[in-house]
Amino acid sequence: MTKLLLILHVLAAVLAVGPVAVAASMFPPVARRAAAGTAEGGVATVQVLHRICRVYALVGVSVPVFGFATAGEMGVLGSAWLVTSIVLTGIAAAVLALLVLPRQDALLSALAGPAGSAGQAGSAPAVDRKSTARLAMFTGVFNLLWATVTVLMIVRPGSTTGA
Repeated sequence: MTKLLLILHVLAAVLAVGPVAVAASMFPPVARRAAAGTAEGGVATVQVLHRICRVYALVGVSVPVFGFATAGEMGVLGSAWLVTSIVLTGIAAAVLALLVLPRQDALLSALAGPAGSAGQAGSAPAVDRKSTARLAMFTGVFNLLWATVTVLMIVRPGSTTGA
């Protein structure tokens, strides 16, 4: 049973977190290009990237669920590396839910809103470099947290398995 749970945990992590990490990283530069009118697909591409982030973030809830089940089966719930991973996963989820997705929503609204033609003469840009740069920074923090969790899951400090 442990192997099955571990397989499900790893598959959930790869298939749920991976798309969020990639789509969230692509969002700021594509939003900038859409605002400038140079992005192929424009606002539609930004909408798809945002939808990927939202949907896969929900699917990503399965990662800690399978993780807790696996850790319980392995008897490592009290291990420092696992507790650290759990805390970092919680922080990553908070960064995504409180910083990344709301800023994507705001940028998407600015792109698609009634004033939505960014770059029109005489109007303030709906999407500015500062807002996309800040979003890129928060996305980078999210990705760095997940990379750290991945390293902890592989290295497992203090593990007796020799990994």
